[in-house]
Amino acid sequence: MASWCVRVVRQSFSVVASPVLLRASPRLLCTAAQKKSNGQNSEEDQSGAQKTEHSPAMAAWTEEKTTLEEQLKEMTDKYKRALADTENLRQRSQKLVEDAKLYGIQGFCKDLLEVADVLEKATESVPKEEISPQNPHLKNLYEGLVLTEVQIHKVFTKHGLIKLSPTGAKFDPYEHEALFHSPVEGKEPGTVALVTKVGYKLHGRTLRPALVGVVKAP
Repeated sequence: MASWCVRVVRQSFSVVASPVLLRASPRLLCTAAQKKSNGQNSEEDQSGAQKTEHSPAMAAWTEEKTTLEEQLKEMTDKYKRALADTENLRQRSQKLVEDAKLYGIQGFCKDLLEVADVLEKATESVPKEEISPQNPHLKNLYEGLVLTEVQIHKVFTKHGLIKLSPTGAKFDPYEHEALFHSPVEGKEPGTVALVTKVGYKLHGRTLRPALVGVVKAP
């Protein structure tokens, strides 16, 4: 033990150390070495204590960081959902406005359809053989009715109102209303054989279905 202490002390001093110090007793040299060793151990203990003190703070900081990151993620998700909901609401509102512009006149159009029906019946009821220069009054009246009917259909087309006269077409329950079913020779079952009242569509939406008779299988 004494020899180890002497070696430690000798390594700690310069080669030019005083002869008095070199002649010091082994006990004194060992005591000095132990003090130096104790000093190093004390510094290591203090460093370990500091690490121990920092560990709870670091754990608390890490936990708080994780909590804040989760809250940030949650708020980001809510923000994105709110943006999506707002965009959907804007699109729905825009669609409602556009539909109001397109179909806001459908009530007025329905009333005009009755006028168009009267004009059509009036022109169809005039005997064609009576329309001649020998009967100028009837001829002029008929031509006026025809021109009025043509003009009103031009106005209908301008505003997206299309006439449905589906004779020979496949029966469509979204556009036609079947009044009766009857077998007709030479006609395919399920097709329209007779149109008793024409229908109309407004911008692709059925405003009034056509009243038809449908061919059925014999």
